[in-house]
This record gives sequence, structure tokens and C-alpha cells, in this order.
Amino acid sequence: MLQHLDRITFYPKIMTGKACIRGMRVPVSLVFNLVANGKTTAEIIADYPYLEPEDIRQSLLYAKAEIIQDFRQAWQEAMTGKTIPVSQIWEGIENI
Repeated sequence: MLQHLDRITFYPKIMTGKACIRGMRVPVSLVFNLVANGKTTAEIIADYPYLEPEDIRQSLLYAKAEIIQDFRQAWQEAMTGKTIPVSQIWEGIENI
């Protein structure tokens, strides 16, 4: 799934290597938080005119993949008898 996310980039010198959009200083986490707080694609583009609808779509797909990975890891650890607090999983989501 992630191989189709050609707009999500990682560069150590841009936003300390966090997932960003097309090499710009726009982290995926910003878009994810805007959508989570009720912003529509049109509103985001109005506020950030250099973004395109596909940037937002791919940002959400990337965030989804990261969340799924975090839950899978927590599930695997829980299956070994280790207790994983939800707050620990949430910390991983906040760092997307």
C-alpha cells in the first residue's frame, strides 16, 4: 500500500525526517490533525494553497498505515503477555 504514496517524503534535514508532503515543510501530522479537527479538503487547500487534494488523500492513507502498524505491534506484544497501555499506542499516533 505504501508504495503508491509517491507524495509522502522523508528527508533528514526537513522537519527532522518526519513524513512530509512532496519535500515541503508540511508534515503529514499537520494534515492529519487538521482533518481530525474537522477541516475539509477544501478548507485545508484554502489555508495551504500549495497543497493539492491528492496530498491530503495520501497523507490520510499514510496515517492509516501507521496506525494499523502501531496496533499490530501492540497486539503482538500483548499476545506474549505484555500489557500495552492505550496511551503508549496513542503516543505513536501523535508522532505520525
